Amino acid sequence: MTTVGEALVRFLQAYGVKAVFGIPGVHTIELYRGLATSEIRHVTPRHEQAAGFMADGYARATGKPGVAFVITGPGLTNAITAMAQARADSIPMLVVSGVNARDTLGKGLGFLHELPDQRAMMASFCRLSMRVEEPTELAQALERAFVLFASERPGPVHIEIPTDVMGLAFEGNFDVAAPPGGPLPDPADIESAAGLLAVAQRPAILVGGGARGAARAVQALAERLDAPVVATTNARGLMHGHRLLVPASPSLDAVRALVADSDVVLAIGTEFGPTDYDMNGDGGFPNLRKLVRIDIDPAQLARQPADVAIAAPSDLASEALLTALLKAPRRDERIGQERAGACRAAAWEEIGARYRAHVGAIEAVRDALPGAMIVGDSTQAVYAANLFYDHDRAGGWFNAATGYGALGYGPAAAIGAAIGRPEAPTVCLTGDGGLQFTLAELGSALDERAKVIFVVWNNRGYQEIEAAMRAVQIAPVGVTPSAPDFVAIARAYGLQAERIDRLGGLAAAVARAAAKDGPALIEIVDDPLL
Repeated sequence: MTTVGEALVRFLQAYGVKAVFGIPGVHTIELYRGLATSEIRHVTPRHEQAAGFMADGYARATGKPGVAFVITGPGLTNAITAMAQARADSIPMLVVSGVNARDTLGKGLGFLHELPDQRAMMASFCRLSMRVEEPTELAQALERAFVLFASERPGPVHIEIPTDVMGLAFEGNFDVAAPPGGPLPDPADIESAAGLLAVAQRPAILVGGGARGAARAVQALAERLDAPVVATTNARGLMHGHRLLVPASPSLDAVRALVADSDVVLAIGTEFGPTDYDMNGDGGFPNLRKLVRIDIDPAQLARQPADVAIAAPSDLASEALLTALLKAPRRDERIGQERAGACRAAAWEEIGARYRAHVGAIEAVRDALPGAMIVGDSTQAVYAANLFYDHDRAGGWFNAATGYGALGYGPAAAIGAAIGRPEAPTVCLTGDGGLQFTLAELGSALDERAKVIFVVWNNRGYQEIEAAMRAVQIAPVGVTPSAPDFVAIARAYGLQAERIDRLGGLAAAVARAAAKDGPALIEIVDDPLL
């Protein structure tokens, strides 16, 4: 007999799932019955929140959905923060949980791990939340999840299986159809957009995380239009080093001036969220003269109206737009490179000496480990690079310092990324506060031999919050939690570890760590700028 739990694993394998992140419990052991004989790798974190963050990092590194198994009740609620982060950044994540037996649900009988209405709680923020109440419903639930990941704006999907269903017999085959792609762009919208852009004298392009899969088309569009390309945080790595690239935040005055000076703006896969476009809350992002938007989510397009809105995946729409523009005459005057260069110089000056020092250190890490994935937490060096930094790999720079902003994201997400892309170096940039949220995941990295280099800036507290309090004349309270000896803790887990006291030594320390097998930690003490 094949049980529902065993069938779940076989279906996931058929959909191409290679790894599952989770902590088994009495309410999910039936889901594990088929894992030992499958081709799916199981990764055990120290906390379910980290299981979600690992699934998130895995998804960003591979472009495939990250999958987590969690128990009923506390296991699922522990994972909610990670799922909400995935929702904010449109990351495909499938979380499979248990739920109590069907005849107990909603009755408040006090069963172990009981919630009043678990699915309703998850439905409030998940893209989908489904319950498999009969074995015959399993295949349909999984199909709905993977169709959403492939053809709509992705995000977290939750499937719960009652404990009395997991062990029931499943009858059926395990054939799965390839999920459909997203909607094709409307030809009329493409022609309208091409008409606006073809006559633009000073166009600009804004790209967000939704444009990562359209790198070739974005560059070709930029070169055809002679348009500077402003890359928000989740788009860093597109067009690395290109003369038209502006790897700087639209919250900076220099970037806003460039956009305000543009007669047509093409926005690809970006939601115009305030943590990218108005991080200081000053309302200073300019009104755009003409706006063309490409986004897979019609609801997102409605939130920021455009002169032309194209509801389609970024790659399909960008390719179609490029084809249409190739039929139009090309402008003789080419001033885009000059505009982009002036903007880069002004933005670099605007971020200030302190942030420039932090960005310089991250650039040194990038250059020491070409093609690395750099995964960030909420820490000052990451804030600096989110304002201005050019990564050398599309999708290789990501962090939780924008959008939902979950502190403690970086270490676990970096482990997930390293498991998804073991051939690439992975660096986690975190602070002493953020690392203490998920400190135990150092052990998970060692268990998995995940080649992650954890770089922790130890300034002994929440320095950014302390500065914000002082700026508005609030006496700092609660911003100086004690930091442990991170090198000693890393070594206690069995990691290679060292401490440095100058940013200038970071690149060499990273190179030493990369030359060794397994995970490593580098602690930078205080806040050195030399």
